[in-house]
Amino acid sequence: MTATGRAYLSLGSNIDAERWLAAAVAELRARFGKIDVSPVYRSAAVGFDGPDFLNLAVAIDSDLAPEALNDWLHALEDRHGRIRGGARFGSRTLDVDIVLYDDLVLSGKGHLKLPRGELRHAFVLKPMADIAPSVRHPVDGRTMAELWAVFPKEREPLTVDDACTTAVGASR
Repeated sequence: MTATGRAYLSLGSNIDAERWLAAAVAELRARFGKIDVSPVYRSAAVGFDGPDFLNLAVAIDSDLAPEALNDWLHALEDRHGRIRGGARFGSRTLDVDIVLYDDLVLSGKGHLKLPRGELRHAFVLKPMADIAPSVRHPVDGRTMAELWAVFPKEREPLTVDDACTTAVGASR
């Protein structure tokens, strides 16, 4: 596979999360080869009252341009039970977003926005800081580690979910 870029993905689920996240990570490994996987974190739902989410970050070397990768990830979500439509914030089997793709800043169809705005949330920023501490935010200029160091952690508490971390095959 000829890589066109390094992509950082955020994966989340709050419906049978261990099952869906492990399946998604396995499919990412099958498609993209060696990937970096963060620990899995449990956090409260954001934007609605619902079950806790489990979230992690994955780094891949992609042979797909951002738009094509976004389409592939939407198909991955669909294959793993994602129901589209309805409220923007709600429970889901699988949510996969491109957070960063190299140092690109762009917007496109299918809610593609780089860098992803959810980096302002602990459930995206902490896993990113785990697997890509020296990667710089393409707009802000600070590294993921620097952004996490100043994040008000009491605002959005996270706990590591050891069982799910093991299930997805993350290294700690």
